[in-house]
Amino acid sequence: MIKKINCTFSDNELLLLIEGGSPAENTPPEALVKSPLFRRADAVRREVYGNAVYARGLIEFSNYCRNNCLYCGLRAENSQIPRYRLTREEIVACCDSAYQNGMRTFVLQSGEDPHFSDHEICGIVSSLKQKFPGCAVTLSVGEKSRESYQSYFDAGADRYLLRHETANGGHYAKLHPSDMTAENRKKCLYDLKEIGYQVGAGLMVGSPYQTPSHLLEDIRFMRALQPDMIGVGPFIPHGQTPFAKFPRGTLNACLRLVAVLRIFFPHALIPATTALGVVHPYGRELALQAGANVVMPNFSPLSTRALYVPYNKKTGVDGEAAANCRRLRESIAGIGYEMVVDVGNVKR
Repeated sequence: MIKKINCTFSDNELLLLIEGGSPAENTPPEALVKSPLFRRADAVRREVYGNAVYARGLIEFSNYCRNNCLYCGLRAENSQIPRYRLTREEIVACCDSAYQNGMRTFVLQSGEDPHFSDHEICGIVSSLKQKFPGCAVTLSVGEKSRESYQSYFDAGADRYLLRHETANGGHYAKLHPSDMTAENRKKCLYDLKEIGYQVGAGLMVGSPYQTPSHLLEDIRFMRALQPDMIGVGPFIPHGQTPFAKFPRGTLNACLRLVAVLRIFFPHALIPATTALGVVHPYGRELALQAGANVVMPNFSPLSTRALYVPYNKKTGVDGEAAANCRRLRESIAGIGYEMVVDVGNVKR
C-alpha cells in the first residue's frame, strides 16, 4: 500500500505556481528542471512509480469528426485535409506492431466519427482482447451515451481518455460550438468512472481566453473527479481553424502545470505529450522530469500519421514506428528513467 503523500497549497499559492516563477523560455533544459517545483514533483513520482515510464501504443484510426471545435484541425468544417478510416484488420495489425515493440496498452483514438457504430467499436475491442490477452485497451473516441460506454466496457475496454479541456462553462463555450457543453463533458467523465473504467481527463494550457483562474478551476474539478490519467498539452493553433492566429501555449506554463498536477495527484498517470515536442525539441523529456510518467509512441500507418492533425507541426509523423520507439526508449534512458514493458495500471 502506497502511503498518502501530503499536498497542501492554498488557492493563492496555486495561482502563484500557475502564473509563473519558473525560468525564462530560453533557459537551458538542464537549468529548467532544477527548480524546486520540478524537484518536488519528480520526488513524488519516484515515490509512487520509481523511474518507470509506461509506454502506450497509439493508433489514430480515423480523422473524421462530426464536431466543430474551434481549435481542432479535425473539425467537420475543415475541408482541406484528406480524410481516412482504418479497417478493423488494419487496427489489429497496428496493435500487433505495437505489441512486437513492447507495448502492452493500445490507445485507439479518433475524431467523433459516426461511421464507427457501437457494434463496430465493441468488435474491435473484443478482437484485440482475444488476440492480446493480458493487454489493456484504451479508447478515446469522444462523447457518447452511458449505454455506449457500458457496451465498450463489457466488450473489454479498460480505460477511456476524454479531456475535459476546461472546467469553466463560459470558457468551454468559447472553444466549442453551441451544441457542446462543459456539463455534458463532465457527465460523460462521471459516467465512465461509475461504469468502472480507468478514466483520463485533461486540458490544453494556453488555450484562447484561458486565465490562471480557469486552471485553478480545472484542478478543483479534477480533485473532485479523481481521474486515473491526466493529459496536459500546450494549445497549438491549426491554420485551418478559427483560432489560427492565436498564440500557442508556452513550454514553461505547461511544465509548471504538469509539476503541480503530479504533486496534487501523486498516483495519476500523466503523459509527456507529443504536443510538447512541437513547442520544444526536448519537450517530452522535460515533461518526464517535471513529473510525467507515460509516453505514447505512434503506431498508426505511416501513410495516415500526417493526416491526423488536430494542431500544426505535429511530431512523430515520419519514420518507421519501431525506429521511433527505439529512439524514444534511448532518450528516456538518457535522462535517468526506464521505458518499461508493462500494462502500466494506475497505482493506488
